[in-house]
Amino acid sequence: MKEGPDIAQIGSLIGDPARANMLTALMGGKALTATELAAAGGITLQTASTHLAKLEAGSLLSQRKQGRHRYFTLADDGVGKLLESIMGFAAGRGHLRHQPGPKEPALRKARICYDHLAGDYGVRMLDSLVGSGAIDAIGDGLAVTAKGEDRFQCIGIDLHGLKSSRRPLCRSCLDWSERRAHLAGSLGKALLSNFFDKGWARRTAESRSVIFSPEGERQFLQLFPVET
Repeated sequence: MKEGPDIAQIGSLIGDPARANMLTALMGGKALTATELAAAGGITLQTASTHLAKLEAGSLLSQRKQGRHRYFTLADDGVGKLLESIMGFAAGRGHLRHQPGPKEPALRKARICYDHLAGDYGVRMLDSLVGSGAIDAIGDGLAVTAKGEDRFQCIGIDLHGLKSSRRPLCRSCLDWSERRAHLAGSLGKALLSNFFDKGWARRTAESRSVIFSPEGERQFLQLFPVET
């Protein structure tokens, strides 16, 4: 009898092309209906319902009902981290599903990874925070320093509230396009929400891209400088 975690089950759930496309669509952090996910997977609604049931049974998805509609999201940020890692692994070995197109530069510059900032700007933000001493990089782990606590308070981030959450405050997430780490965890989510609230950036309806306004970009680059 074989023992230990059943990675084959997770692999088979993610490995189906239609299910992989639906999971990728949910990496934008939005709750989507079965109809929307069927379109993302390129399949019929009936087929999508079967796939969604399997993903939910495998604890990769969760759903909530609102009126007559059911909305699906990734089960938690652990699923998002797993998917982003697989994307990085695939990209690093040349397994790309399409040739670069008009949307590619925007995705590589700044995008949503489940609920935090990824892409070039996501990596830049973490590099700047580590370089300025706001975050300590300890092996593969990250920790906010006393200097960082003061800095995040000035930005408008309630660290005390974030620390009371069961979710990790900050952790690294391998970026599939940059092949380096960006900031995830409750702090990563709070920072991205802060940028949206300030009007520095907005998300797009048709993709995971995050679009910064000219003023938002100026503020972001000033807030997170990097040594060259």
